Amino acid sequence: MTAPLSAPPSISFEFFPPKTESMEQGLWQSIRRLAPLAPSFVSVTHGAGGSTRERTHATVCRIQDETGLPAAAHVTCVGATRDEIDTIAHSYWNAGIRHLVALRGDPSDMPGGSGRCEPSPGGYAYAADLVAGMRRIADFEISVAAYPESHPEAPSVQFDLDNLKRKVDAGATRAITQFVFDNDVYFRFLDRCAAAGIHVPVIPGILPITNVARAVEFAAKCGASMPARLVETFEGLDDDPETRRLVAATVAAEQCQALQAQGVRDFHFHTLNRSDITLATCHMLGIRAAVPAP
Repeated sequence: MTAPLSAPPSISFEFFPPKTESMEQGLWQSIRRLAPLAPSFVSVTHGAGGSTRERTHATVCRIQDETGLPAAAHVTCVGATRDEIDTIAHSYWNAGIRHLVALRGDPSDMPGGSGRCEPSPGGYAYAADLVAGMRRIADFEISVAAYPESHPEAPSVQFDLDNLKRKVDAGATRAITQFVFDNDVYFRFLDRCAAAGIHVPVIPGILPITNVARAVEFAAKCGASMPARLVETFEGLDDDPETRRLVAATVAAEQCQALQAQGVRDFHFHTLNRSDITLATCHMLGIRAAVPAP
């Protein structure tokens, strides 16, 4: 395993809003364990629908108020008009939230949770339009999504890259990639971004594998490749969660260390509201808690 470089990298974490009391307890346990690592920001996802948006808003504001961590709210185009989304953005700004993750949204975010993702009547059509709209409202820091292997609905790789360029030109300050398991895929994508004139930071999304079957399912939906050797690494561990967690932490740390050795200085962890593997991975990257976890 490659040794971490002397200066630890910058990290950020992604959570999703809890739906039940037990899920909320698990989320906050994870946040309290990870907060001492001093991430550059933490983001909270959401889908369409008023109740989901309200959970996102409550979670984002509570994280920032109770932990002092810079919190970012995911905002999508689907399921709302421009006026409704603008009102949401104003409410975040008034609550002290200065960072948004602007996304078009996925079919699962659509009312009913199925079908093709279509622009809402009177809404923002695409993420680039959303970025421009948020820029008109306030001086938000705005992150957007990037797809190293192309968005599954994009008609071509070039179309998808052009779409990322439109988001950056509209005012995005960084791109966060869909999770990627193959570092070569990520570096080839960086080369294409540079050739296209995309010069904002493009941060790799890291998905610690807590459940390999679910990871394969996620990858298939997102158009991300899942190397066969990675799947084979977890064979025989379905009924051995303790060993599976140890293997998962090792796999994630080795991937990040290899990226770090080639100059990558930022990592965005899709935590799935769990702290154990992400915490272990960060430790092996040389990241230590600024203060002891409570």
